[in-house]
Amino acid sequence: MLTNQYALKKIKEAFLDHITDASESYGMLTVSVNKDSYFDLVKFLKEDAELNCMFLTDLTGIHDPNRLNEELGVIVHLHNLTANFRIRIKTFASTEHHSIKSLTPLFKGANWMERETFDFFGIHFSGHPNMKRILNVDDMDYHPLLKQYPMEDQTREDKDNKYFGR
Repeated sequence: MLTNQYALKKIKEAFLDHITDASESYGMLTVSVNKDSYFDLVKFLKEDAELNCMFLTDLTGIHDPNRLNEELGVIVHLHNLTANFRIRIKTFASTEHHSIKSLTPLFKGANWMERETFDFFGIHFSGHPNMKRILNVDDMDYHPLLKQYPMEDQTREDKDNKYFGR
């Protein structure tokens, strides 16, 4: 049986200097890796005969303005269908250097997931065959899920903050 501890041991043997964090949340192993090793780790997880993570379940982005020089992140969920083993891979980049290697050579399904992540977060995937917007209009000059704007309309005068716990 493939366990989180065994998978982490194999990953550490191959990528020890590149792992920035490893944890287990709700039974799923989560490994954070620097962005230069991200593609190689995913390739290792897919091609290793024991780990055999052949299914890309999800690929998405996050924006955390509080992470200095690591504001943008890519999160990938992989699944070994035969052993029912799941793993989450995270990598982070700064808003100035937000290009991350595309997973499309490994998973054809990454194509649209990476385009959606680019569209909403502005994360560029180098080597992607068609890196353009997928859901928003082409002439949109911002990425809507970046936390760059206040959550509420600051010009509203019809709200009384005491009703909102402020």
